[in-house]
Amino acid sequence: MKTAIVTGAGSGIGRAVATALLQHGYRVALAGRRREPLEQAIAAAGAAPDAALAVPTDVANPEAVAALFAEVKARFGRLDVLFNNAGVNAPAVEMDEITFEQWKSVVDVNLTGVFLCTQQAIRLMKSQSPRGGRIINNGSISAHAPRPYSAPYTATKHAITGLTKSTSLDGRKYDIACGQIDIGNASTDMAARMATGVPQANGEIAVEPLMDVAHVASAVVYMAGLPLDANVQFMTIMATKMPLVGRG
Repeated sequence: MKTAIVTGAGSGIGRAVATALLQHGYRVALAGRRREPLEQAIAAAGAAPDAALAVPTDVANPEAVAALFAEVKARFGRLDVLFNNAGVNAPAVEMDEITFEQWKSVVDVNLTGVFLCTQQAIRLMKSQSPRGGRIINNGSISAHAPRPYSAPYTATKHAITGLTKSTSLDGRKYDIACGQIDIGNASTDMAARMATGVPQANGEIAVEPLMDVAHVASAVVYMAGLPLDANVQFMTIMATKMPLVGRG
């Protein structure tokens, strides 16, 4: 039985992916800031008591991340898949109005948190037997193209692409594969504003289509289930008619 860690698992994409992995027979550690949503996700998934673990974790805190991976090792003995999903955003304001604290908060979670979890995953995956595993990073469409007023989020998601490539390269000799899924307009609480209208590159406000988050979960399960000699390096999954492809 394979074991996975999902960060940001208390809601949205993380919860959907954790649920799907449990339904496909994985043992899953659900990590997030608050215990209650994690336990609610486990209960809603109908997971067996020995298959799911709720671990309150601040991914920006090195000690908390180390404790998460230590608990997974103690409980399940190994780690096969890490889904780096936890992320936050800053208010949609002009770039010169972003405070240092808002900038740092996004960088700490979206970039440093992914690095800290990746580092711990590599240490565990390279030392376990059988050796190796898979790391999947949630990059977002913002890893390709920004929305207006999104400098902190976009900067971190562009950085995730570089971290994905570095992890993929450095992990090869340890049988560690790393890929990235870039998601556009999955129907979650975070994306709900798309249905009421969001700023476009030309300054207009437009309603954007959404897709069922279950499609994202299915895509991550597919990526996770590949043998370690195959890898989805990058995948973009998005609502078909969202205004990404074309001139803005």
